[in-house]
Amino acid sequence: MFGYDSMTTPMDGRARALIPVTLLTGFLGSGKTTVLNALVQRPEMARTLVVINEFGQIGLDHMLVAHSTEDILVEMDSGCLCCTIRGDLVRTLRDAVWRFSREGVRQFDRLVIETTGLSDPAPILHTLMTDRFIAARYRLDGVVCTVDLANGDATLDAHPEALKQVAVADSLLLTKEDIADPALQLATRERLRRLNPTARQWHVPQGVVDPTAVLGLGLFDVNAKVPDVARWLRLEVFQDHHEHGHEHGHEGGDAHHHHHDVNRHDDHIRAHCFSVSDPIDPAALDEWLDMMRAFMGPRMLRLKAVLNLRGEDVPVVLHGVQHILHPPARLPAWPDGQRLSHLVFITQDIDRALIKGSLNELMRAVPAAAPPETNRPASALQAGAPARAPDG
Repeated sequence: MFGYDSMTTPMDGRARALIPVTLLTGFLGSGKTTVLNALVQRPEMARTLVVINEFGQIGLDHMLVAHSTEDILVEMDSGCLCCTIRGDLVRTLRDAVWRFSREGVRQFDRLVIETTGLSDPAPILHTLMTDRFIAARYRLDGVVCTVDLANGDATLDAHPEALKQVAVADSLLLTKEDIADPALQLATRERLRRLNPTARQWHVPQGVVDPTAVLGLGLFDVNAKVPDVARWLRLEVFQDHHEHGHEHGHEGGDAHHHHHDVNRHDDHIRAHCFSVSDPIDPAALDEWLDMMRAFMGPRMLRLKAVLNLRGEDVPVVLHGVQHILHPPARLPAWPDGQRLSHLVFITQDIDRALIKGSLNELMRAVPAAAPPETNRPASALQAGAPARAPDG
């Protein structure tokens, strides 16, 4: 079922060599290209390959970024590298390592993919997580989504794709503040918090963006001496909703729903956080993850987890998008000194009580005896590769 041979250790030399990928998404007209035009001028973007994942004719605004209508390497004044993509994204990422090299030396250190405004970002994330060649060379650094404050509220009402773009993001870039009604801005920002409380919101006037809003969003920043678990999980956004016991949760801002139309379809999207103090049995966890993926499927928009597993001296990290789990990874140490498991889910049409109940069952579970090795399928935690998509 699974394709990887062993659990990875992201902080070792191999992981440090993986090329970080930032996915820049956002609905049509939300300002992605304006942001990208400003971003590539920054010195922090030197030696960055920018992939514009468009379909059909390349728009004129993208000419400002690519400086060419040809599918060729272009070196920009900032030292940034750009190309326009007309073929398959998988083939492009596979070829980029040698195609954008000179005398056998790769000419880029990071990758930014700008998606088409109508796209669901999940398939690109799946590609990064499931293609063996790509997963061996690239790592997801973060998902960044532009949101138009003047029209974003109406866009979220009309287009489910825009909802998914916001829901899976690590960072939200708020554009067109100068032309947006102040009351509408506040309402849109609050709506974004309900949809995705774990994503930081950044104002980007005229597309000018602080590179820290875009780069280094992942847990494994090669320049950091200690992995920033708190920044990655953003547990502080759930603290006001703490419950007694060893887990807490947040229902996407239910305290504000008396001002909100409960028939709007983004009310189906929720963020849930659970913290567990007791060590988790790896075999039971593996079965639980299989069950949760089969049950939630694409309704599990995103999962982030740092886990205290029985028999492990260091934390194990899980990251999932829909039914796909990235290969699990070990951190070198517990950054905060507390051996707690933290799981953050962003889901669609999933009752938090169901997750909580199944998690409680997991903690009470006594794993069955393992079948003989010859007949035993590779487990998610041992093998670390994504499972098949659930049938149907």
